[in-house]
Amino acid sequence: MGLIVLWTVRGVLALVLVALFVAVSLDPAVRWLVRHRVRRPVAVGMILLVALAALAGLVIGVGPPLVRQAGQLVADLPGYIGGLDERSPFFRELSLRYGLDDRLNELAAAMPQWVATNLLGMFQTFMEGLVTTVTVVVLALYFLADMPRLRRRAQLMAPDRHRERVRRIVDTAVDKVGSYMIGNAIVSLIAGVVAYIGLLIFDVPFALPLALIVAVTDLIPLVGATLGMAICGVVAAIAVGLWPAAIAIVVWLLVYQQIENYWIVPLVMRRSMDMPSLSVLLAGLVGVAVLGLVGALMAIPIAATIKAVIAELRIPLPPPGYAVDHPVDDPELSELAAQEESPATA
Repeated sequence: MGLIVLWTVRGVLALVLVALFVAVSLDPAVRWLVRHRVRRPVAVGMILLVALAALAGLVIGVGPPLVRQAGQLVADLPGYIGGLDERSPFFRELSLRYGLDDRLNELAAAMPQWVATNLLGMFQTFMEGLVTTVTVVVLALYFLADMPRLRRRAQLMAPDRHRERVRRIVDTAVDKVGSYMIGNAIVSLIAGVVAYIGLLIFDVPFALPLALIVAVTDLIPLVGATLGMAICGVVAAIAVGLWPAAIAIVVWLLVYQQIENYWIVPLVMRRSMDMPSLSVLLAGLVGVAVLGLVGALMAIPIAATIKAVIAELRIPLPPPGYAVDHPVDDPELSELAAQEESPATA
């Protein structure tokens, strides 16, 4: 019976899990403000205002050209494909041998009609996504405002001998998730900016939507950067030509990937990532299978947290009668502990 109920409300549970994950991701920024004498409700409000301001700036500054270039890409794609034979001898040979030109032309010609036919469904999907996003944001704000109490309750639920260990595990989980998500967002932003600069340098059209695609795909562990590079290379080959634009932008992004992998990622995520590449790939695949792109983002820090928890569990427990609580370098948790121990609270 319980399993049936869980299966029925699995969608709500997924939203709660994502909201909790978002709250944990933002908690390091809130705690940084708290350490600088800003009360948590005010700190949560400041983080919300910064997020809304960034979103508004993105919509106002990037939205109109993004919509214009994306629409132009859909409208001009048939013409670009039609002129491939003239611009690329290599494509002309493939077209004559495999009929590739005709197939691509049919696909490109059908794209505007497909968009028009599915416009209502796309609008419904957009509205559903908007409602889901608002729900997750509201839940995340509640979790974020009450995060110290949630962490303290998790500690107090454990038996006396295990409380210090549970506190360290919870702190590790919060730190791993928060540092990974903030670092991943920074790395993704850098990738999008670098891609945009390269697309402008090599005069590839639709630079803004392509750079946004690179930034979004870069969030996907291991394979995301390669996927974004491939999309940019294909669009550049179709719109401008294989040489020099397509090859140049692929080389540009390939060089950046090496810089990202061996310098930027270790610098930004040195606290959150301590996992072999195979484990990262497997965790990402499992996350994609469960929750799509969001699952891929959540899977890596969760896997890193599990690894840290396993390492923590290998540490022997203190003997019976050992002191329950230890000084905690967190003013909010210390304040909660003092309130619980004071006679006035009791």
